[in-house]
Amino acid sequence: QIDDLAEVDYSLSSLPAVFQPFIDLDLKGVVFPAGNCTDSPYVPASFTIPDQSDSMLYLAFSEYFFQTSSFAYYTAGAFNMTIAEEVKSGNSFVSSLLFFLQTCSYFNINTEIFGSIIPEVAKYSVTPNPVMLKLMATEIPIISLEQDSFTVEIRGSMEVLAVLPDSTTQSLFTMNIAANTSISLNIFDQKLMGSLCLNRLQFSLAHSNVGSFEVLLLENILSYILQTEVIPSANAKLSKGFPLP
Repeated sequence: QIDDLAEVDYSLSSLPAVFQPFIDLDLKGVVFPAGNCTDSPYVPASFTIPDQSDSMLYLAFSEYFFQTSSFAYYTAGAFNMTIAEEVKSGNSFVSSLLFFLQTCSYFNINTEIFGSIIPEVAKYSVTPNPVMLKLMATEIPIISLEQDSFTVEIRGSMEVLAVLPDSTTQSLFTMNIAANTSISLNIFDQKLMGSLCLNRLQFSLAHSNVGSFEVLLLENILSYILQTEVIPSANAKLSKGFPLP
């Protein structure tokens, strides 16, 4: 079990191939939601490890491993979360990042702060009210392997709601999100470690109850928060590594 949301099956997929100088072991490398061995929409492709003999052990991960990881966490709802006075989502790596995001000084937000960025919000909500953010992945994140790293393409939505004095919520606007990140990989002390980098973050207005507005300023501010606060926090967690068999 990787965490509360996902498990990995790295049992043998075929008999070991024994040769005089080495042994080949083919492992499944399938990640699935915890307690739910669901078939993924991906098909594993065969691959070979380059013929080298400088090290005692060579370990290779296919794109299939990372694709099933993305599918498992998407199916488990790891990319769906709510940021408010309390984090409403379950215990997961992503929600722990957003808990940090919420508690840092940048995200002590209300409609007055949003109104200073988006004048239409100030006109719509005169009295300052707390703000709730609902984030959701709308598609399975796309993972592509590159040399020494992989890229992740994420598409989702963010709904911004005002929390009224009677604890009900009022939707202000919803934005589409497109993000591209890259993660460099390395193996140390029998752990797979990574380092996250945000390549691109784009917003577009999907729906608004406050009227149409320009999203560029909000996009720049959130990009700055991600680059200076969230990405370093994510890298601190990624540096702990994923245990290898």
